[in-house]
Amino acid sequence: MNEPEHNSPTPRKSVWIRRYQQDSFEEVDDFVAVEEPLEIRVLFGPEGRRKDRSLSITMRTPGHDHELAAGFLVGEGIVERPDELLRFEQLQTAGSDSEGSNQLCVHLAPEVDFDFASLQRNFYMTSSCGICGTASLEAVRARVSRPIDDREIIVDAKVITCLPDRLRTRQKTFAETGGLHAAALFRADGQLLDCREDIGRHNALDKLVGRSFLDRQLPRGEHILLVSGRASFELVQKTVLAGIPILAAVGAPSSLAVELATEFGVTLLGFVSDSRFNVYSHPQRIR
Repeated sequence: MNEPEHNSPTPRKSVWIRRYQQDSFEEVDDFVAVEEPLEIRVLFGPEGRRKDRSLSITMRTPGHDHELAAGFLVGEGIVERPDELLRFEQLQTAGSDSEGSNQLCVHLAPEVDFDFASLQRNFYMTSSCGICGTASLEAVRARVSRPIDDREIIVDAKVITCLPDRLRTRQKTFAETGGLHAAALFRADGQLLDCREDIGRHNALDKLVGRSFLDRQLPRGEHILLVSGRASFELVQKTVLAGIPILAAVGAPSSLAVELATEFGVTLLGFVSDSRFNVYSHPQRIR
C-alpha cells in the first residue's frame, strides 16, 4: 500500500509572547510546535468476525499520520508486509479543533493474526517517554524476533560526524520552533534520503519507518538511521524491526538500548557531533 494523506496540517502554531533580552522586554509573535493526540485503532480478524480495537493514543505533531500508524504497527511486530494494510480510515472526533483528524483506524487484512491481549497494553503514550515502562525487556525481546541481517556495511567515521549538520538542513520546523525531534535515513556515503519531524522521537522514527514500509523498501539493510536526542530501548526495537544496521543518536543511549543493540546486531552510536561520537555495540561497521 502506498496511500497518500489528504490533509496537510501545519506542524507549528503562532503565539504571542513577551521576550526578555538585552535588559528589556518586548512583545513579539513567535512559533511553537503543535502537539495533539492521535488515537490509533485497528480493525482486524476474519471476515464476519472483525474487531475494532483502540491500540494506542500518542501525542504527536499532526501530519504523516498514515506513516506514523504504519511504522508503529511495524515496530510492534503486528505487520510485516504492506499488503497486510488494507486501508486507513481517518475520522474527526467530537470536540477536536485540530486541522487534521485525531482518530485513525487501520484496516488489517483478514489473515493478519496477532493476539491483541499479548501486547500487554492499551496505553497512553506521551510525546516524551514512548512505552513508559509498561512493557518489560522480555516483552520487547518477544516482539523483536529476528536480528539484523548479517550483510555488513562499512561506514567511514568522518561520514558519521557529518550527519547531524546534514539533518539540520532538513529540519525546517525545528528551525522555526526549536521544539521538534527528527529521525533521518542516510546512505552509507552520508547522502540524506528522507527525514521526518515530530514532537516525540519515537513518532518521528515511526513516520520514517512507515514511509519506507508503505513504499516496500524495508528492510533497510545498507543504511544509517540518525535520531535527535537520546537513544532509548524502544528506538532500538524499532530499528531492529526495520532492518537498519546502524543507529546513531545525537544524545546518550540507555543501558537497555545498548543491551538490545548488542543482542540484535545493531551498531549503536551516541553523542554524535561534528567532531566525535561513541560506539556502544558492533563497532566493526565503523572504520
